[in-house]
Amino acid sequence: MADTLVYRAEGAAVVGGTDLYGFTVTEWNLPATYPPFAAILFVPTTWLPIPLLKIAFVVGNVALLALLVHLSLKFAGSSGARSRPWLPLAATAVGIWLEPVFQTLLFGQINLALACLVLWDLSRPEGAVGKGFALGIAAGVKLTPGFFVVYLLLIGRIRTAVTATASFIGTVLLGVLVLPAASVDFWTRRMFETARVGKVWIVDNQSLQGFLARALRIEEPGLLWAAPAVAVAVLGLWLARRAHRNGHTQWGLLTAAFTALLISPISWSHHWVWCVPLAALLLTERRLYLAAFVTLLFTARTQWLLPHDGDLDLQYPWWQQPLASPYPLFGLALLAYVGLRTGRSRRVSVPPQRATAADPNPARLGAPPGRRLGEFEDEPEGRSSQPRPTAN
Repeated sequence: MADTLVYRAEGAAVVGGTDLYGFTVTEWNLPATYPPFAAILFVPTTWLPIPLLKIAFVVGNVALLALLVHLSLKFAGSSGARSRPWLPLAATAVGIWLEPVFQTLLFGQINLALACLVLWDLSRPEGAVGKGFALGIAAGVKLTPGFFVVYLLLIGRIRTAVTATASFIGTVLLGVLVLPAASVDFWTRRMFETARVGKVWIVDNQSLQGFLARALRIEEPGLLWAAPAVAVAVLGLWLARRAHRNGHTQWGLLTAAFTALLISPISWSHHWVWCVPLAALLLTERRLYLAAFVTLLFTARTQWLLPHDGDLDLQYPWWQQPLASPYPLFGLALLAYVGLRTGRSRRVSVPPQRATAADPNPARLGAPPGRRLGEFEDEPEGRSSQPRPTAN
């Protein structure tokens, strides 16, 4: 649980007034890498002795996994949890063995908490009070969730994007108020030090850059990664926007999530906890073979079956590259799948003979409440006078 110890050291630096970005802990000499706002949130970790803190993180992460399963089933529009109450419990039990989830528990990470914040916030109905606030908090803790703000702007959710941005700015200002020197240090220098986070070429890094570094056998891909990353970012955002506009709102959000994982300079394997809502959506759509494949892929742990001591990560032959980089290759394949899956608009319609004056209620005629028959399932923000129905 090395990351838990880093969080505790960050909280201790805030309490003790020491240099937040000047220490290293554990046998791996791990430094603080998050913004000052995160360190402020970690202050309560100093209130417990380390053994109890580790227990709290394990129990908390299992509870967060159960919450993520619950949010994922609602996000996917599944009704199975109501008729089969054992389903969320079984899904949580299976979910523990997904490699990203298991690694989150093993390292004492906060990925499940961030995923819950983002998924809960962006799954709420349009017009919900403060929608976007939780996303901004997540971005204030770990910058990567800020990618969703770009997605929100592209799909026309301006109010939510502005709320998220304001919330994020609030976290920055709180950091400046409490830790002014650390804030200047982070925002002017530390956030640009990718090497501070870790080596990009090790198998732990399942981003596009990690895959290219191992495939090309070079420690710093540089422009050989930057150009493909920009292309994948543009493609992923375009596919996410098209999916949303064609009524596949869940696929739009997941496409943005996996695009962010692909283009981030470093995406440790435990960052890929978004496989949980992906599997839930595939199950709800009754694409059982794909859901089974996702579950198998994220439990196989093929990257850990290969020798990875020292610089062996840079010496894999070509046939071992898919085993060393299963997640980025899957992420690219997922973008292709989304392109094929969401290319057409999804409409809500019923046979004309069912729409009679004797039963004008659109909910009984097969359309969601507040929507005319034949309309797109999703509408641009502000077009309807009623809240837009969502998965939950």
